[in-house]
Amino acid sequence: MPSEHDTPEPVADTGLGRAQPHARVRVLLPLPLPTAYDYAVPEGMALSPGDFVSVPFGRRDLIGVVWDETGAGDRAAPDSRLKSVLSRLDVPPLPRQSRQFVEWVADYTLAPRGAVLKMSMSVPAALEPPSVATAYARPTALPPDIRLTPSRTKVLDVLAAAPSLPRSELAREAGVGPAVIDGMVKAGGLVPVQIPDVMKPAAPDLSLAGPVLSAEQGGAASDLRQKVIAARFTATLLDGVPGSGKTEVYFEAVAEALSHGGNVLVLLPEIALSAQWLARFETRFGVAPVVWHSDLGQARRRAVWRAVAEGRAPVVVGARSALFLPHHDLGLIVVDEEHDASFKQEEGVVYNARDMAVVRAHIGEIPVVLATATPSLETVVNVETGKYSRLHLPERHAGATMPTVQAIDMRSDPPPRGSWLSEPLRKAIEETLTAGEQGMLYLNRRGYAPLTLCRKCGHRLQCPRCTAWLVEHRATARLQCHHCGYNVRLPERCPSCEAEDSLTACGPGVERLAEEVASLFPAARTVLAASDTMTGPRAAAELVTMIENHETDLIIGTQIVAKGYHFPKLTLVGVIDADLGLAGGDLRAAERTYQMLYQVSGRAGRGEHPGRVLLQTYMPEHPVMKALVAEDRDGLLAAERKAREAAGMPPFGRLVALIVSGSDEVSVDEAARELGRKAPRGAGISVLGPAPAQMAILRGRHRRRLLLKADRTVPVQAVVSEWLLRADVQRNIRVQVDVDPYSFF
Repeated sequence: MPSEHDTPEPVADTGLGRAQPHARVRVLLPLPLPTAYDYAVPEGMALSPGDFVSVPFGRRDLIGVVWDETGAGDRAAPDSRLKSVLSRLDVPPLPRQSRQFVEWVADYTLAPRGAVLKMSMSVPAALEPPSVATAYARPTALPPDIRLTPSRTKVLDVLAAAPSLPRSELAREAGVGPAVIDGMVKAGGLVPVQIPDVMKPAAPDLSLAGPVLSAEQGGAASDLRQKVIAARFTATLLDGVPGSGKTEVYFEAVAEALSHGGNVLVLLPEIALSAQWLARFETRFGVAPVVWHSDLGQARRRAVWRAVAEGRAPVVVGARSALFLPHHDLGLIVVDEEHDASFKQEEGVVYNARDMAVVRAHIGEIPVVLATATPSLETVVNVETGKYSRLHLPERHAGATMPTVQAIDMRSDPPPRGSWLSEPLRKAIEETLTAGEQGMLYLNRRGYAPLTLCRKCGHRLQCPRCTAWLVEHRATARLQCHHCGYNVRLPERCPSCEAEDSLTACGPGVERLAEEVASLFPAARTVLAASDTMTGPRAAAELVTMIENHETDLIIGTQIVAKGYHFPKLTLVGVIDADLGLAGGDLRAAERTYQMLYQVSGRAGRGEHPGRVLLQTYMPEHPVMKALVAEDRDGLLAAERKAREAAGMPPFGRLVALIVSGSDEVSVDEAARELGRKAPRGAGISVLGPAPAQMAILRGRHRRRLLLKADRTVPVQAVVSEWLLRADVQRNIRVQVDVDPYSFF
């Protein structure tokens, strides 16, 4: 971990940049540094906390933020040696609540404050002045000889209400072709004007009525509206079965926040795949929300960041990083599918966006809503202890019923050799197709096969950069590592024994499953839904439209098809390997497997026709399978709670993981042993490791893990900080801290 001793205080050298020693400010830079640095303020420059400024740092000029700390620190250089702030940028200041959030996240995750700030400054181009675009306006006086056709009159009528509009927008508003605009410019009927090229999100139409809510929905919506009106921090679990209308309920809270002048942030686990959610929002409010996710182009990211910073984005819907946008006047935060593991960021600054959303709401003194059909145990315990309140929607909306769930014991009903569909599932698919309904087959494995080996010598094809098998993708005839992206053509000979035609695929992926379905049901229209085939919002929207229009009969997909989709004609869900995810040392394995299977099961029977779910399992007696069949979620959670409480595991204890990594294995082992020797000792504290990580090599870096386990009363951040200071770890070794780890790879 970097410390303040790693980088010297920036001081002035002789020459330009020297400031008058009458004032100084602290500037935090978006670098992995733990503290802000002192700079002199030139005479005549007024600066306040939150201002974005350009400052010299070493041989570079960087943009940072004037931080709230004032005055000289213990190690500060004399005024006469300070370098001066170069300029103040013409950008709205980073809001006070955003600065407080940066500090809180940094302190909790033990990440350098500068690294957290970098997430709030993720679009450097947005700090530059906006570009200029050409728009068109009415001239002071129309030329006397201009011919005013009906089309031209429409254009002038539009400009009577809007001073100027870009060419394409003006043509669209007037309902004319671009050629009409060009002709008016040539005739002198329009004059070009230069305007800043900024995003202007349309205001949601609050006069539009939402759908008629049931009594239970109406009660939940009223509760949330009152919490928005109260304008103080509350955390509410909106707990409803799939299809119960949770989204429509929290839309009422969104409308309430907007009516009081507040902005709204909605976090979704897979925003790039949420075409249906976005369509529902537009139907409810008449406009699209402002969207933020990693698939946006750089120009769009710049426009969104600037719109948020300037308070022009009423509703932002985004992935976890949307939390760090410079939000103004937030009145509500919603975390949809709060249980989803996608909210945990595993690299860089390691944090859980669900938990940080609660913190952000607390800082802003606003309500936060956590919506899900399968709440995490952490959230359930917070409800039981009174930290959160709970609103329950136990029934599906509009009379739809929950699907029946049946476990297929693969020990007594195995599929034919080389096949993956059991006879009961094959029969169910045939019945579904005959009835003219849709089915979904779920298998959380991308590609054709998860493993390729040599039949002659047993050699397994492994990634040269990771401790992972290469996955065959037959559609592209390549082997790929799903951890680092390494890929290579499928070899004709075994790399070990050089035997020809000896490589064989082991196990199924969705491509192999699709191949079997095509051979069994050749007339069925099938579609493959995996991250390889759904590469962004447009592809996701096209898939949704295809399914809604019944242009496909069978959807074969990975976990991306399990999240919130509503397909009224889909009545059958078949889970190919329900046991996948139960193996290994993940303390949340049972909880997460239940959540995923329950979510994918919830896609069935959401319309007029009842649904059914078939789980292919070799462990029908497992508590997860029994809970799914018996619809006993609360029983499973109670058992999980009892087991974790007895073991002192989260949420009844604290975990902090240290992941030691580097390119040289010997150095990594030495650093891990050093951390092990200096590990903290004391009441309520134990340290496990060092040991090789489950993914012992990742992207060419060797990895070792240590795990601190502590009682809830132990201040783990202080304990780990002191631990890292005691250990003498080489600078070329990275030690990543994961407070509250979710995965143990």
